[in-house]
Amino acid sequence: MTKIGLVMRKIQFTENQGPRVFAERLKALSAELGVEIVFISPERHVSGYDWLPGYEHEKGDLVNYDIVLDQIHQHGIEHVLYTVSGFTFLNMFLPKSVLFPHSFPDPALTGYEMMKPFYTIVNKAVVQTPFLKRQMAAQFGITDVNVIPIGFSEQLAERHYNPDLVVDNRILWIGRDEENRRPDLVLEYARRNPDKEVYMVFGGERYRESMQKYDIPSNIKLQFALSQDEIFQLMNSAKVYWSCSKFDTFAMPLTEALAMGKIVVKPEHPCYDHISSAHSFAGNEQNWFELVNMAASSPRRHSQDNRDYAFATFSSRIMKEGYRNFYSEWLKG
Repeated sequence: MTKIGLVMRKIQFTENQGPRVFAERLKALSAELGVEIVFISPERHVSGYDWLPGYEHEKGDLVNYDIVLDQIHQHGIEHVLYTVSGFTFLNMFLPKSVLFPHSFPDPALTGYEMMKPFYTIVNKAVVQTPFLKRQMAAQFGITDVNVIPIGFSEQLAERHYNPDLVVDNRILWIGRDEENRRPDLVLEYARRNPDKEVYMVFGGERYRESMQKYDIPSNIKLQFALSQDEIFQLMNSAKVYWSCSKFDTFAMPLTEALAMGKIVVKPEHPCYDHISSAHSFAGNEQNWFELVNMAASSPRRHSQDNRDYAFATFSSRIMKEGYRNFYSEWLKG
């Protein structure tokens, strides 16, 4: 088997959120394609929090190059996928390095100015959406870019799909306690709509601590570090899935919500243009509460259109075919 290094931050490997789900899914499908994915992450100067001084984003990555390179060389790896731009300098040591960004230097994201210089030396990337491919070319002149979605699990989407179990007043939000995810909006919505049952799901146990700073309305249900199985089970029971983030590179829960036939309310930012089906509605801070309530009051309890669109566009089968084509070109010779 050909070995490929997947370089991510330690916190990305440990939390039940998008990067870890992506890593495990990529490892499994790559094995079916004859490729072994080796997980590689820094161990020194690593914090469980994003913004402690000395640990924030790319600064923390730069001081770990020796450890990362040692791990890569121990495995005899020549091909590397790295998910954070701070490891762009791997290109100096491993010409066959490819960026798969879990973030992007967009003004909506805290610390975006720190990311920008690293993107000037990216020469090849895999991204999750056509929007990101366009941004790579327009902002940084990066044109060697493959678009491959992070597929959802068809097995989970089939196992847990049961429209009869939808709770008509249940709203679901999945995210982080970070400013750009806007958890404050979800809390305010719940305060103004006490008749709604609002689930807020966080990928890491660390958010159990950080959420204590808020006044939590009684109709908010907090969940932490759920498994994918638990996510899909809960997703099935909600009538509306709502995302109010400022920016996303892919928004995996939105694709899962489509796959589970949810009525979706999303941001109108063009980075969400791939979430586009009959019952996905784009809005903003001025009208989100009204949109969520309109979706919740709809006589439609689920959307087969959304489900069909997700299976045709984002499933693990689509992801596998994308990597089959990518590997055939990248690994040859």
